[in-house]
Amino acid sequence: MERSIKHTGKVILAGAGPGDPELISLKALKYLQKADVVLTDRLVSPELIDEYARKEAEIVYVGKQCSKGVWTPQQDINELIVLFAQQGKLVLRLKGGDSTLFSNILDELQVLAKNNIPYEIIPGISAAFGAAAYTGMPLTARGYSRGLRFLTLYDLENVENKQWAEWASTNDTLVFYMSGQKLDVLAQKLIAQNIDSKKGVAVIQQATTPSQKTKVFSFNEILNGPIPEFEYVPTLIIVGNVVSLHQEFAWFKEKSVTESYFDNHKTIYQNAI
Repeated sequence: MERSIKHTGKVILAGAGPGDPELISLKALKYLQKADVVLTDRLVSPELIDEYARKEAEIVYVGKQCSKGVWTPQQDINELIVLFAQQGKLVLRLKGGDSTLFSNILDELQVLAKNNIPYEIIPGISAAFGAAAYTGMPLTARGYSRGLRFLTLYDLENVENKQWAEWASTNDTLVFYMSGQKLDVLAQKLIAQNIDSKKGVAVIQQATTPSQKTKVFSFNEILNGPIPEFEYVPTLIIVGNVVSLHQEFAWFKEKSVTESYFDNHKTIYQNAI
């Protein structure tokens, strides 16, 4: 009797872009069209799944945040990736933005390597690049910025004063991910370190989607007025001289939209856990 051979599948770790479904790469789109399983997070454009995923594909929602109460721990995501791959399936792990920037890709790479599962990594347009393009703020515009830094304030309490001072004095553009709820502290800390009051702060919500909203302030305005609150995530904060370019070069027409683009969609995700 011949023994059956167990074939291991393959996992594709891909970025889907910041929200506009047309910003996904052609390579990632091709995998979406042929994947057996799609593990997708909340920040992936719902239109991508609805329109391009195979009808036979198993769609598994593994969001980390959701106003509707759906939440999937990273450990469970890791187990799902291994489970489906060991069933011989082509698995697409689709992430919002870029697949390697402020994501948990390291955890997933480690579990794939541990289980000898083949994989590919496909980059995507990050939220920072999408937001900059759709708000008319070239992040490294000549004469406005000498560099670019991607930052997050998830460990805000561990940021030392010397770091705040360096951020306040740099001519680099600072882009803060996942820090929308910390705008008040961010602004006050930079003001305390004597940041140039003419520098701008841009708060961009749901970049590149129909629900995009952009608010621009100078530090002088923040110092002399209340800092607004922002209801929806994802929110990106851009700090630097390039913010002043928004008024002249913003081309994307923002609408008066109150709902969250990412939480209101047609696709019904079935959680496999």
